[in-house]
Amino acid sequence: MTYLNFSFEHVLRFVSQKAINSYEPLVRHYHDVIHTRSGPGKNFLGWVDVPADDAELSRIKVVAEKVKNDSDVLLVIGVGGSYLGAHAAIEMLGDTFGYLGRKKGDIPEIIFTGHHLSATYNKELLRVLKEVDVSINVISKSGTTTEPGIAFRIFRAFLEEKYGEEEAAKRIYVTTDKSEGALKTLAVEKGYETFVIPDDIGGRYSVLTPVGLLPMAVSGIDIDAAIAGARQAAEDLATPALEDNIAYQYAVIRQLLYEKNYTTEILSNYDPKLRYFSDWWVQLFGESEGKDGKGIFPAVANFPTDLHSLGQYIQDGRRQLFQTILRVDEEAETVVVENDEANLDGLNYLVGKSLNEINRVASDAALKAHVDGGVPNMVVDLPRLDAYTFGYIVYFFKKACAMSGYLLEVNPFDQPGVEAYKTNMFEMLGKPGYVSEEKLR
Repeated sequence: MTYLNFSFEHVLRFVSQKAINSYEPLVRHYHDVIHTRSGPGKNFLGWVDVPADDAELSRIKVVAEKVKNDSDVLLVIGVGGSYLGAHAAIEMLGDTFGYLGRKKGDIPEIIFTGHHLSATYNKELLRVLKEVDVSINVISKSGTTTEPGIAFRIFRAFLEEKYGEEEAAKRIYVTTDKSEGALKTLAVEKGYETFVIPDDIGGRYSVLTPVGLLPMAVSGIDIDAAIAGARQAAEDLATPALEDNIAYQYAVIRQLLYEKNYTTEILSNYDPKLRYFSDWWVQLFGESEGKDGKGIFPAVANFPTDLHSLGQYIQDGRRQLFQTILRVDEEAETVVVENDEANLDGLNYLVGKSLNEINRVASDAALKAHVDGGVPNMVVDLPRLDAYTFGYIVYFFKKACAMSGYLLEVNPFDQPGVEAYKTNMFEMLGKPGYVSEEKLR
């Protein structure tokens, strides 16, 4: 019995239980590979045991309180795994409209940049930041990644002009390598407070390290509960037995569907608070599996909104996709449909029903329609949206992704393809060491 519920009954008309069970020996093999750290990417399995340094966690909480007391905005600068996990947690667990009517000392608004190169976005952001107090958390292992590096240049200069160099240094928090890199060098030179990105945890697996925990703590999330949830998941999912490990079941079913040419997976959610969690999931699986000409393409649908757009394709389009549904059993708030005497909209048949109940019926109805239309479906039911659940579901997907990558026979912990666009960009922009021979003539 695990904390969340994973169901694959709606897959069994597409792949058999016998086929699933046949993967038991291979799953046991790769379980040992993961836990003995003996396979490809073995140096990036630090997340498996959910490490958390008590002194570092205490310091994160102290800094979070300082930021809350002296800032209206925390500007988080990072790209990829350096921001997606924190963004997922804050959107899932925070008050969606908490920034309205905010007072000094309340939870700051968390704004993300450094994950794009939009002049318009950053210019507009600079304009509004002039009127509020700001702190920065810049997250980068090296400090030389183009997008966050440019953003940090821009907003560091802004902060130094706004507060002066000495005060600005007290408002800049750096999450980077423990001992080397351009950002670490600058942090030492300027006296910025620093937090460590562990050497053995890659970006997309790093949300439950200072990479994600500092922005999460500033936003008011109970980071101890998030760590506890992940540790419970690590315990629940530590068994090599396929019949008892839902993360491995998910990985095996994905592999079986892939072998049957279901090459696109849609993660569908029924709550807008899960939108950025879905984006984190896209990076986790896309960057982990998409290599060597292999991999399932990860896509996202935000239901019921997208039932009125993507829903048509899912129902009647090409049969190369399958769906994993992310649902929440117990919502924090209840809204009930009220009676309207005129009933012009014809909705009085719903009087007394809660939005939670109607939303669940919508998900059940869409699930049945899609399966009947030839789309395999799996369902992950979360008990509720809280920090403990966030830590648990993050670990569930990370463990599943590691197994899934190994079943696909790729290294789930590298991302060599990401370097291709960077090399082209550096050459086109004339970065030293990247200029082509043709341009040198």
